[in-house]
Amino acid sequence: MAKRVKVGNIIFGDQKPFVLIAGPCVIEDEATVMTIAQSLVDITDRLQIPFIFKASYDKANRTSLNSYRGPGITKGLKILQKVKTAFHVPVLSDIHSSDDAKEAAEVLDILQIPAFLCRQTDLLVAAAKTKRVVNIKKGQFLAPWDMGQAVAKVVESGNKNILLTERGSTFGYNTLVTDFRSLPQMRELGYPVVMDATHSVQQPGGLGKVSGGNSEFIPLMARCGVAAGCDGVFMEVHTDPKQARSDGPNMIRVDQLEGLLVDLIAIDTVVKRKR
Repeated sequence: MAKRVKVGNIIFGDQKPFVLIAGPCVIEDEATVMTIAQSLVDITDRLQIPFIFKASYDKANRTSLNSYRGPGITKGLKILQKVKTAFHVPVLSDIHSSDDAKEAAEVLDILQIPAFLCRQTDLLVAAAKTKRVVNIKKGQFLAPWDMGQAVAKVVESGNKNILLTERGSTFGYNTLVTDFRSLPQMRELGYPVVMDATHSVQQPGGLGKVSGGNSEFIPLMARCGVAAGCDGVFMEVHTDPKQARSDGPNMIRVDQLEGLLVDLIAIDTVVKRKR
């Protein structure tokens, strides 16, 4: 059985209800972030779902040099701190450089390692040394069991607060596919697993200078992940994905979220009652 991982009063694993990690792909501006955060808090409070807010202060792995990356670490962390203070929720963001880890950990409750960087030793070690929870996204190029080496780097650096996230595997040109066996296979490494239901429908570089996506399949990915027994569900959401400055084609609209979460609660209840 996977270890319990705590983020404040929220528990991943140990047969607890799934945790929702959600928010916009990137911090566009403070007003947009606060509006989305308020909506997500209202929904998760009504449904009594443990909730962690996510938004990236820097998207360093954009397809094009001209794509919007975010406000940067200094301004971005200030906005995420405002979310924490206003809504009393934990916050998560990506780090792309080992130099960012210490500063980011002053605000973030979870440091996220992007899938493309999950083998970057210095980044994993720096994140581990902050003692914050480290969410490692499985590389699109790795088998589930290969994540054991990423886990070992964090553990051997003195940190056992680890989450592992499935976000799809490279299947062919501009296409990802998700093998849901990966969730129990990664859990065998000893840590809770998260299903990224939105990046799993991404089409990397699919629109030429930007990535595409099949957002109509987000509910399917989320339901399948919960049916496979995941401990958390990761979803990028926006009030208007068509106007989003990053990953719009694979985000779900805020007003579509509550109905899906009701379904996920029902599935989660059945699955965890049987395990």
